[in-house]
Amino acid sequence: MKLHNSYTNVIEDFKPIEENKVKMYVCGPTVYDFAHLGHARCYITWDVLYRYLKFKGYDNINDIERYKGKSLYVTRANAIKLRKESKTPEEVSQYWYKQFENSMKALNTLKPDIEPFATKTLGEMISIVKDLINKGYAYEADGDVYFRVKKFPHYGYLSKQPIDQLESGARIEVGDIKEDPLDFALWKKDEKFGYKSPWGVGRPGWHIECSAMSRKYLGKTIDIHAGGADLIFPHHENEIAQSECANGCKFVNYWLHNGFVTINKEKMSKSLGNFLTIDDLLKKYDANTIRFFILTNHYRMPVEFSDEALSSAQAGVKRLLNAKQTKLKEDLDITSTDEYKQFVEAMDDDLNTSKALAVLFELTNKANKDDKDAFTILFKLASVLGFTFEKPTLSEEELNAAVKHVSEKLGKEFASMDEIIAYRKEAREAKNWDIADKIRIAFDEVNIILKDSKEGTTWEIK
Repeated sequence: MKLHNSYTNVIEDFKPIEENKVKMYVCGPTVYDFAHLGHARCYITWDVLYRYLKFKGYDNINDIERYKGKSLYVTRANAIKLRKESKTPEEVSQYWYKQFENSMKALNTLKPDIEPFATKTLGEMISIVKDLINKGYAYEADGDVYFRVKKFPHYGYLSKQPIDQLESGARIEVGDIKEDPLDFALWKKDEKFGYKSPWGVGRPGWHIECSAMSRKYLGKTIDIHAGGADLIFPHHENEIAQSECANGCKFVNYWLHNGFVTINKEKMSKSLGNFLTIDDLLKKYDANTIRFFILTNHYRMPVEFSDEALSSAQAGVKRLLNAKQTKLKEDLDITSTDEYKQFVEAMDDDLNTSKALAVLFELTNKANKDDKDAFTILFKLASVLGFTFEKPTLSEEELNAAVKHVSEKLGKEFASMDEIIAYRKEAREAKNWDIADKIRIAFDEVNIILKDSKEGTTWEIK
């Protein structure tokens, strides 16, 4: 398996630190608003990587996704909101975490093995900051603590920015207490919403949270650290600096980053006000469609959002998931099939999901031509990409309403769907096409399609 390492900018063979075990960390969101399509791309992408590693036989993956439960953005607007609602940052972040969790569930992303909160990892953050101060990599200044960037010789390597270039763009604000404009905060004084520390009441810096949670749950060196490309600088750059200086060893072996979602060629973001929430998208498109839209593009490339693109994805995934279904052959060894080999070859090539989808479409064609094994192979491989074949169902109330509708149309009382289908079968056998057609039309009026085959008649929702 080969993956593009953002740190080296090279596609490399993936070799985990320990055989059959992967230590994988994915940056979670700062939970202060509804998740948007940019988040969907990030978490669907790394959900697929997680699923594929499991599929490849890495059974002990410690996938970890952090939710910045403490680091609510206490902007002026948020501070006013907190005062009005008499809520703490923790209460507000818990609310938004729940919204985020619901959005991820709706997108069929698997739950991480570990879900740490920044609020529950404060002790570890303080410990790392102490280590950095003791080693001379950090300093306290009036209740704040800053990292000495120029003490770390590899700073800028991930983002490919030479230190002199970063320096030329840096500015010292009036009243700035930093030794150097490049230095970043490890701890910030905050007497209203902060926590006790050796340097006074305050809050951890944005970057130290990830270093602390990763070290606590995965160890000092991990296999994979993934996230959106917007996190490369300064977030991931700062993570590397503080982690490697505190721990005295390499932090991450493979850095992976997904590209932006754009609208009119601009990055989708809350700050630009051009974002679409996942909840709003799911009102118009299902989770399979959103996932298909994202996976038709290589994860490192930007993807342009449009209703046309989503509509195209909707048509594509409908074709894929409407493949003729046969009973799953649980004992079928798919590893010897050409489709399995082609799928693995595509995914091993830096997660080439568009090629993997092409394999699934070929299996769809075979399934529709009555290949008895094709649907089993399709089902298992599609699951690796997170697609579900579950067909929509009707509630008991809706089902009863449909039966009542058909009964009224035919002027005959039926107790169930099975009874109606049996009655229609008798009509067809007696060549009473008028009755059979009336039943079909009546069902069509309540968005139920009847499908006749040699095996009998089945029904599904339009």
